[in-house]
Amino acid sequence: MIRFEVHVHPGSRTSVAGGSHGGALRVHVRARAIDGAATSEVLVVVARAFGVRLSSVTCVRATKSHTKTITIEGDDEALSAHLAHLLAT
Repeated sequence: MIRFEVHVHPGSRTSVAGGSHGGALRVHVRARAIDGAATSEVLVVVARAFGVRLSSVTCVRATKSHTKTITIEGDDEALSAHLAHLLAT
């Protein structure tokens, strides 16, 4: 399992993960930050970006904040390498 921070940009034109914002993975989502819609979409975008099932991705902290802590269950080494790649793009 890996744990990392994401910085969410709700209301974006596209839903995509990539780049860095203060050391956190930048995640753009189309949903607005209303009733947890943006957080739900963040989980979907992160799962897609890492190529894992949605059930493997969990928001463990700051569900009502732009900066969230995410965990992903799986191969730590492969997930960490993919996170480093996403942060660099």
